[in-house]
Amino acid sequence: VQLQASGGGLVQAGGSLRLSCAASGLTMSMSIMAWFRRAPGKDREFVAHIRQSGGRTYNGDSVKGRFTISSDNAKNTLYLQMNSLEPEDTAVYYCAATNRVAAQSSRDYDYWGQGTLVTVSS
Repeated sequence: VQLQASGGGLVQAGGSLRLSCAASGLTMSMSIMAWFRRAPGKDREFVAHIRQSGGRTYNGDSVKGRFTISSDNAKNTLYLQMNSLEPEDTAVYYCAATNRVAAQSSRDYDYWGQGTLVTVSS
């Protein structure tokens, strides 16, 4: 199982980016897919997750109203649309997936992408 994140880059504050995460080698659909991020000098932070069955989503408090997680099961691809970006959003963004019924923390995710860097300039 491999997850390949892409779409990061440099953007000015107030701008938008869309991250993608291509999944390959899956023999069955993951139950939950998510985005996490790690800013320089900080702990890994939950961003958002989506349940593959039903498409229910949940966002972390710091990105509510600005970021939207979605997935295209036919393409095995996860997305993160990021709008109204702030310098505080600067981080390496990671996609993750799990077969578990519930995921309370990053420890519950079994598969991780390599990360893509998002830099937001002020």
